[in-house]
Amino acid sequence: MASLLSTRPSPGEYAPYYAGYIAAVPDGDLLALLERQGAETVALLRSLSESEGAYRYAPDKWSVKEMIGHVIDSERVFTYRALRVARGDRTPMPGFDQDDWVRGSNAAQRTLADLAAELAAVRAASVALFRGMDDEALARRGIANNFEVTARALAWIVTGHERHHRRLLGERYLPARIGGTTAVGAAASGATIANA
Repeated sequence: MASLLSTRPSPGEYAPYYAGYIAAVPDGDLLALLERQGAETVALLRSLSESEGAYRYAPDKWSVKEMIGHVIDSERVFTYRALRVARGDRTPMPGFDQDDWVRGSNAAQRTLADLAAELAAVRAASVALFRGMDDEALARRGIANNFEVTARALAWIVTGHERHHRRLLGERYLPARIGGTTAVGAAASGATIANA
């Protein structure tokens, strides 16, 4: 594994609104954490009922399924950005509106098992992508949503973004089922990004 990936990115490597996600990630082997975190989230999803997957904690909030669809979509975007940055592509990449993307998805109509399988596949691809990057590639910079970002920071953002949403599942969606005082909940930030 590239040693740079286990080092926390500095604030100049990402947009300020990602600071909470990066702060939520514990120090250590980021690739091992990505693998473990993905497996834990997939196992959690497989333990939920379809009615729990359809739950919204407020009428205007996403369902559990829509939130998982958002995590999948966001991870794909973040890793696509990381791929381009790592390969030296300095073409600016636009942001995306997460609410528009959720409305355009069919996550609410899918089964939790289907979403869990997709999340597992996306996470495996993310781990493989980051595992293949050396320190030089991880340190490269590109522009995403009008901010400079490194490939390394994007790996940390992927990790922190999922931790944030796992915390929300435990605190706001299914506190009796999952619990809001897990290590994920205690460490994750409450940041929300409207246009990532």
